[in-house]
Amino acid sequence: MRLKQKLWSSLSLLAAGAMLAACSGPAATQAPANTQAPGSTEAPPTVEPVPTAAGPTFAGTATITFVQEPDNLNPLYTTMWFSQLTTQFFLKGVWSFDDQSQPYPELAAEIPSAENGGVSADGKTITIKLRDDVTWSDGEPLTADDFVFTYQMVMSDKNIVLSRSPYEEWVADVTAADPHTVVVALTAPYAAWLTTLFTTVLPKHILEPVFTADGTLDNAAWNRAPTVGIGPFVFSEWEPQSHIIFRANPNWIRPPHLEQIVIRMSPDDAAQEAAILAGDTQIGAFLDASQVATLEADGTVQVVGTPGGFNEGWFLNVNPETAHPAMLDVNVRKAIALATDRYTIVKDLLDPEINPVNATFWDNTPGYATDTLAPYPYDPEEAARLLDAAGWVDSNGDGTRDKDGVELVLRYITNDRELRANVQAVVQQQWSAVGIGSELVKYSSDIYWNDYTNDGPQAQGAYDIAEYSSSPAGPPDPEASAGWRCDQIASADKPDGQNWQGYCNADLDALFDEQAVTADPAARKAIYAQIQQIMYDEVIYIGMWKDPDLWSIHESLHNVRLSGPTPFWNAAEWTNDK
Repeated sequence: MRLKQKLWSSLSLLAAGAMLAACSGPAATQAPANTQAPGSTEAPPTVEPVPTAAGPTFAGTATITFVQEPDNLNPLYTTMWFSQLTTQFFLKGVWSFDDQSQPYPELAAEIPSAENGGVSADGKTITIKLRDDVTWSDGEPLTADDFVFTYQMVMSDKNIVLSRSPYEEWVADVTAADPHTVVVALTAPYAAWLTTLFTTVLPKHILEPVFTADGTLDNAAWNRAPTVGIGPFVFSEWEPQSHIIFRANPNWIRPPHLEQIVIRMSPDDAAQEAAILAGDTQIGAFLDASQVATLEADGTVQVVGTPGGFNEGWFLNVNPETAHPAMLDVNVRKAIALATDRYTIVKDLLDPEINPVNATFWDNTPGYATDTLAPYPYDPEEAARLLDAAGWVDSNGDGTRDKDGVELVLRYITNDRELRANVQAVVQQQWSAVGIGSELVKYSSDIYWNDYTNDGPQAQGAYDIAEYSSSPAGPPDPEASAGWRCDQIASADKPDGQNWQGYCNADLDALFDEQAVTADPAARKAIYAQIQQIMYDEVIYIGMWKDPDLWSIHESLHNVRLSGPTPFWNAAEWTNDK
């Protein structure tokens, strides 16, 4: 899954298009006269003009504001949404998805299909034909060996990568048939290959010497300073808690119009909103519905939404080794849902029309949302009854339920987004009304998403309820099995495991296995209905609200066509008029 993280009939492109159809926000415009951070007295970053012998010319800057700082720029070491956004500037994959959520060739010459010979008759071999005119930003040609190297680095046990999915489960081997042909041998037909394989590729000529010398890529300087990339822009600098700059890449196959992209780090939502209103940022990312009216008031900013598959939700720790004992009882978990008035939270803090309460993890995934499940209602009386029946009562009169000498105080954690802190405060009051105590913990984003090896609070199980926005690993495809499979439970023996909840259900595993090799969309949707029913009944995920990506775009920036799966896919086409 992505953290804010089709094989169809004969795996044909025609069927892929049907599966990938989705709505999109309207095209927009935007750019800044001032690239300074709000309140900064420093001069904005300057850039020397690019020599233009007979090559392309570049002009202008697009400033984008992030409210969470990326934790890494090497995709092997992050699933953070803000980190993934940057790859569309400097580290393209074989294809992107356009503003209609259709696959768009980037490094590939075409999208593999049964018709063009890119997908074998048995669905177990994907052949990717690469363009022969693509180079890395330093002029080194892109070859199939870069893809083989990327696969080897994902799978090497010398690299403590954040996840080896889907390569570990579904890929038998990756080979180079020739310099411009990549052959992916699958262990079985894999429905989500189009949205999960080689979403980015690493530069072998840069990183292989590092791996040879150090025995790992874990500490490579390139991870935070990827000065050689493959995309319309090239990494230039990263000043922590301030900015990241990408400059125009004259060697890209479609050189950009803009001279540079500046990503500014905003300390909070209010500071970002102020920068947008002042015209100091051209694109604001990760907005919430309560900001729309204010941002659009003077007519210079348009707020658009894209279907990225995200839902805000609670991920419940049910690992017997780390969870509060009450969390192991499904009736207590259901009582938690019933004791939380999510409808009032959405009405007071967001917009119920944009952010309705969701019932399942897939409610915002077109084609796979179930219409048979409704969000748990707000019913504190039933919550109290369930808690009583489970033996959690206030035996000592302190206002908090207890059982066998253990107080019902749950560790409710989130990151440093202001909206989530506000939700925590409201929920704490709602829970206290039924005798559930809470320990509210807020982590900085660079710690909140850490993996097991780096003491991430979720991966280590140092929580009972974790809140964040997440989506399937490869939207618009629904694939997200790594987050709940038994063999993905994070531990000392499985530090790259993506199941941070400790949930294990053999029936659910079997369904995830079945959907992964199911070509027919209707049959796959039926399997996902069963998956969602189990998770709903077991209460291992509680939806808070549907969370479409909301972006502000200033009128001075033009040709912005945001996509749900790969938002900045057409950044090379952006222009500004200032």
